[in-house]
Amino acid sequence: MKRIEVVAAIIHDQQGRIFATQRGYGDMKDGWEFPGGKMEPGETPEQALRREIWEELRTHIVIERWVYTVEWDYPKFHLTMHCFWCNIEGGQPVLTEHEAARWLEASQIDDVDWLPADREVVDHLKGSL
Repeated sequence: MKRIEVVAAIIHDQQGRIFATQRGYGDMKDGWEFPGGKMEPGETPEQALRREIWEELRTHIVIERWVYTVEWDYPKFHLTMHCFWCNIEGGQPVLTEHEAARWLEASQIDDVDWLPADREVVDHLKGSL
């Protein structure tokens, strides 16, 4: 089975909300996820995450800490997703690849249709939000 390693940003704001994005392309179009993407050869997870967030949201983030790594089998590939707790360094996100985004209060975390691997992250976070 094909293996894919990615990084994801769990972006939070001062009000305790979490930033979720809706995929605008591919087999999982319309599913909700934490923004991020594939690591390139030679990149650390943190370098990849900063690059991906700049490419997808045109904003810079501060990576505070690693939170969780998900191992998930999708029908066509195995996903390893390293998730980091982050905040926005400045400015507002601009969507370049996603079709929508939402800031979710803790009480709204289940209001979107999370992709399966991201759902595992949400379930992991619920005790700390």
